[in-house]
Amino acid sequence: MAEPMQLLIHSAKQVVQITTEKEQVLAGNQMKNIKLLNSKPEDGLSIVVDKKGSIVAVGFDSEINQKFRNTTFERRIDASDLCVLPGFIDAHTHPVWAGDRVHEFRMKLAGASYFDIHNAGGGIHLTVEHTKRATEEELFFSLRDRLLRMLRSGTTVVECKSGYGLSTETEMKLLRVLERAKRELTFVDISITYCGAHAIPKEMSEDSATKMILEEQLPEVSRAIRLGELSVDSIDVFCEKDVFGVENSRKILLAGKTMGLRTNFHADEIHAIGGSEMGAEIKADVISHLEKVSDETINTMAKNGCIGVMLPTTAYVLKLEAPPVRKLIEAGVPIALGSDFNPNAFCLSMPVVMHLACILFRMSLEEALVASTLNAAASLGISDTHGSIEVGKKADFVLVDVPTWEHLIYQFGEHDHLIQMVIKNGSVSYDKSGATK
Repeated sequence: MAEPMQLLIHSAKQVVQITTEKEQVLAGNQMKNIKLLNSKPEDGLSIVVDKKGSIVAVGFDSEINQKFRNTTFERRIDASDLCVLPGFIDAHTHPVWAGDRVHEFRMKLAGASYFDIHNAGGGIHLTVEHTKRATEEELFFSLRDRLLRMLRSGTTVVECKSGYGLSTETEMKLLRVLERAKRELTFVDISITYCGAHAIPKEMSEDSATKMILEEQLPEVSRAIRLGELSVDSIDVFCEKDVFGVENSRKILLAGKTMGLRTNFHADEIHAIGGSEMGAEIKADVISHLEKVSDETINTMAKNGCIGVMLPTTAYVLKLEAPPVRKLIEAGVPIALGSDFNPNAFCLSMPVVMHLACILFRMSLEEALVASTLNAAASLGISDTHGSIEVGKKADFVLVDVPTWEHLIYQFGEHDHLIQMVIKNGSVSYDKSGATK
């Protein structure tokens, strides 16, 4: 008898593999050339998953049935009339905070800018005040609820930032909440990003805030990592006019890099102050936003392998000029997508993000999907194990009731209706019929 397996998905009509060549990231024209398996009239498609939650085989039912004829499966899923896609990866979120900012949405509709609200004591500072008063338990359960809603939209991996603490005490509280979620929640993988440099505390100057981060917060984060209390993956800075300037951002990012953290930061969102140039120069792993990136920097990013994370919800909500995504892609910069979920841009759905990216940024359907799977995985340094349906990778799948996979993006806002099941590491984490972990 062959070794038992955890899962057999069979009779699917389409499997969107993304790539079958073990590529770690796709750029340029490669982002349009995704790998698809389509069923035949009398032969559906199967995926086999082992007990470790890894993909063992992908192919036609007839081939899989023959190869695994003596194998027992803990669970079999009939995917007749369904398309199977890789689990979505949200490459940029701010999911731990308390309160809301719905009144600021009203202000924006009346013409107030991001910095009008910020300078009036709103924005990040308002959320920091609410978050400081919240307990770790309250923050954990609100985070869990948000992640469950992401799951139901097909997201199986989330990059999660701190940043609504600013003080060392509250930043560490947020990182502990994220660490608890990373360890306890089985329906999602979490990549933790320390973002203490999200805004300047009201009582500090930029230089004093930078000093506090370098001499107080980062040593505390480093201590917690060393003791095994935290598993932080990346460091982020909001490099922007009237927030953290280029040189202080450089100091913070390089200090994080020395600690072994990936550099993954905000730059050139509202003003062109040279943040992306600095990021390209230090060979940052990831730069987000890039609405104001220059042509010269685009070429440097491509040369140095920087990944650009595009955030269409933010551009939409703040009515910003769209980043030059077509120029970035044509220059060979790998593009990933994130929801930028936060109190200012409240979106938990990667299918909505993909739709907006196609409309606002002129991305193709294929580019948007690659940016939400393999390239998003690459932005987190995990594309060797996530982001495509290939043998050896984690069994993270979204099963969708659509004629072809494109409908999940085309049918704007219909993901709740279309997504039937989400599988994480070979286990069903969400079943529209009612079984949700």
